[in-house]
Amino acid sequence: MKNWIAQKADWWREAVIYQVYPRSFKDSNGDGIGDLPGITEKLDYIASLGVDIVWISPFFTSPMKDFGYDVADYCDVDPLFGTLADFDILIARAHDLGLKIMIDQVLSHTAESHPWFAESRSSRNNPKADWYVWAYPQADGTPPNNWLSIFGGSAWQWDTRRCQYYLHNFLTSQPDMNFHHPAVQDAHLANMRFWLERGIDGFRMDACIYHFHDQQLRNNPVAAKQNTVNVAASNPYGMQAHIYDNSRPENLAFLERVRILLDEYQAISIGEIGADDALEIMAQYTEGGKRLHMAYSFNLLTAEFSAAHIRAQVEAFEARVKDGGASWSVGNHDVARVHTRWGGKSAGSAFAKMIMTMQLMLKGTPCIYQGDELGLSEAELAYEDLQDPVGITFWPESKGRDGCRTPIPWASDQHHAGFSDATPWLPVPSQHVALAVNQQEDNPDSVLHFVRKVMRWRKSIPQLLRGDIHFYDLPEPLLALSRDLEGAPSVYAVFNLSAQAQQIDWPLIQDAIVLSGHGLVGQKDGANLNLPAYGAWIGLKRRG
Repeated sequence: MKNWIAQKADWWREAVIYQVYPRSFKDSNGDGIGDLPGITEKLDYIASLGVDIVWISPFFTSPMKDFGYDVADYCDVDPLFGTLADFDILIARAHDLGLKIMIDQVLSHTAESHPWFAESRSSRNNPKADWYVWAYPQADGTPPNNWLSIFGGSAWQWDTRRCQYYLHNFLTSQPDMNFHHPAVQDAHLANMRFWLERGIDGFRMDACIYHFHDQQLRNNPVAAKQNTVNVAASNPYGMQAHIYDNSRPENLAFLERVRILLDEYQAISIGEIGADDALEIMAQYTEGGKRLHMAYSFNLLTAEFSAAHIRAQVEAFEARVKDGGASWSVGNHDVARVHTRWGGKSAGSAFAKMIMTMQLMLKGTPCIYQGDELGLSEAELAYEDLQDPVGITFWPESKGRDGCRTPIPWASDQHHAGFSDATPWLPVPSQHVALAVNQQEDNPDSVLHFVRKVMRWRKSIPQLLRGDIHFYDLPEPLLALSRDLEGAPSVYAVFNLSAQAQQIDWPLIQDAIVLSGHGLVGQKDGANLNLPAYGAWIGLKRRG
């Protein structure tokens, strides 16, 4: 076990996570695909942002039908990304820089090519026959029930070897494991221990609501309201209430087993909660200090953008949570980039700066997606450039996830913006070249320099690291909140979420003192606030 620097047991509550999508971060060997040595090469850059944890999306051995979220070997690196030795070098360098490394764990399903599944599908009575979810057809040959795949169609695939259906909540090539079988749980805990022994500091638990299924295979009922938070409106998956195919109560006990293992290594966890009632599940999965450390949902990864929406999500979680933790994300590898999704096609650097600051002021552990520190917009790709099976299936109503996965632009004067010497797996959008890291390094007013500044500022304000959160009634498009820590002045903030200047009187801040150092522009005169487009005012005022 590694030596740990003395720190608070819940240090992660004050941390900021930075997500790296390896395929699109930096290519070191000229094959057009980002890799582990490419990440290592840019760790100094990541450290310069002021983040604390680096979440690396899957790099395990995989047929790449879902770009690494279909694992064929949980304990090795896919040759596309490098070797285990490359990973060890990455870990060592990250720790030298004071960065923690968090890796994905995709436990609910494997790749079809995983040896476990090859054995399981070979017969109905082999040692791993029950390691996956198998079921007989109905009398008319149709699937066992009405469960749907997130990626389209039935969640059941017929297998001619066993003459049974197997469950797949995602692609047909991603069969779901049977967590009701104790050996499956044990195998995954062993996989996790393998990486903990290599020195990783935590896990991001992918699709962790899907570990268990209803063993009676009951039909899901119709949703009271179609869910368009976790899936596109064009996807029928949102028409069901998913009470039998995910978020089953048995998962709580398994997560407690995971926590015991994590505590042994002083490692942390964050769970992806894409459930119908995600905020309630987040609270359950993080309560009591005995399951996940923190969780995130898709509730701020939606197209809906308003002060009321942001406030409602945070307040709803705070009303449910006991002592768990939220991680608030406004962007990741599964959704359109926030710069376009919330800002629109004409949003500029002021929007990027305001949204970053707003995210950093919410109570919880912020998670920033690579490229958001540059203010990158959603890429518009031609159909022939698409790689994502979701986009290919649901085109053109849903264009999939490729638009947020295009390569990071490092140098505007190099081929493919310095990402690779070869043609990248996804094209570098021309509008991203002007936002390349080298261009922003030379511009003191750039989004990149602003992010570094506001990160340092956040770390200097205890109220933002540990304080409670409270929202106030101001008209749209103004989001007003305070962060409150016992014994310290309240930090008040008002964000203008629109492209038009706003003016308002707010008596509560009549005697407040302007808090500087964050870099956003807003003027206060007594109780009167003048906020430019995508501006904000932040100040100090004691309660009472």
